[in-house]
Amino acid sequence: MPSLADQHIVLGITGGIAAYKSAELTRRLMDHGAQVQVVMTDAAKAFIAPLTLQALSGRAVRDTLLDPSAESGMGHIEIARWADRLVVAPASADFIARLAGGMASDLLAAVCLATSAPVVLAPAMNQGMWRKSATQRNIATLKADGVTILGPASGEQACGDVGPGRMLEPGEIISHLTHSGQAKALDGTHVTITAGPTWEAIDPVRGLSNHSSGKMGYAVAAAAAAAGAAVTLVSGPTALDPPPGIQYRPVRSAEEMLAAVEQDIEACDVFIGVAAVADYRPAQSENSKIKKNAESVTLELVRNPDILARVAQQQKRPFTVGFAAETDQPIAYAREKLHNKGLDLIAVNQIDEANNPFGSDQNRLVLISKNDEIDLGRDSKSALAEQLISEIAHRYHGPHSA
Repeated sequence: MPSLADQHIVLGITGGIAAYKSAELTRRLMDHGAQVQVVMTDAAKAFIAPLTLQALSGRAVRDTLLDPSAESGMGHIEIARWADRLVVAPASADFIARLAGGMASDLLAAVCLATSAPVVLAPAMNQGMWRKSATQRNIATLKADGVTILGPASGEQACGDVGPGRMLEPGEIISHLTHSGQAKALDGTHVTITAGPTWEAIDPVRGLSNHSSGKMGYAVAAAAAAAGAAVTLVSGPTALDPPPGIQYRPVRSAEEMLAAVEQDIEACDVFIGVAAVADYRPAQSENSKIKKNAESVTLELVRNPDILARVAQQQKRPFTVGFAAETDQPIAYAREKLHNKGLDLIAVNQIDEANNPFGSDQNRLVLISKNDEIDLGRDSKSALAEQLISEIAHRYHGPHSA
């Protein structure tokens, strides 16, 4: 792509099984016109041979800090000056810790410290290592120093664990590199998103909730952040880790979700209500567990606040987008909600045997506005989230562009 043509990219590779992806990343960087200099740590060479990277990049791999063959014996300065960008993929927990501490104990760390070029890290490690507070402190330090962190992704890992820590795919890293520096669709906007279910307590151990996993809302939050927005994610209880680089507010009940949304709603430009908010809550929540003494129990329910409608009725209202999951006549009911709540846009999916999105990584969405309908089809939730954000950005900037 033009944004990478003739760019000097230093590709750093650290120790980890994800190093096998670095061969594909090297090839794709070359395909996009970049000149690639690979720098490997000793640990990286245990996972992938330098000869492989040399064959793909057309340059001898550099791996020695005190290299007598380098110009003036200062190889790290030579490489640091050559680089237009420095990408470390994979970046291990050990390398991240050393870089955050300002250590230059090997060639790659020394180049990262010496270069004035932008530094990008694609972390890869076990989910437990990624979640450790020490790693998160190191990541926060590097971000504050201006280092860009890409990922990690969540999923099954080589060790058999499931969770965050997978290195992003080469295509995703390339996409960032080719688009960084360009204006993004939601630059300068503040987007608030609700996600997940709510939990309405009956007693300390029981409650009313639903099957929402939060995956769609978290995907929308990640897509909005990737589009340049400052994102606040207000989430009911889920088993998900919030996307990096956003403001995260965990809540449980619908009333707590409303309070969290209202904290900064006046500064919000776009509001996207993805959460499956319970329509009703118990009129009274017991302080002690209800004992199984009677044959039947009567539970009185009262209506929960309508968060979407409250947001849409603000005097200085944001561009407001809702979600609807329907089992019957989805388009008709979605249009009714759009009108009754005063929304700008609503995304609807029908719940049936062919499409049950609860807990799934797939979904099917139809976007409905006052004037049109767009069927986004069935796809991964992350892909649908990107399409949704693109549509929202287009419609938001329409009336605001003047």
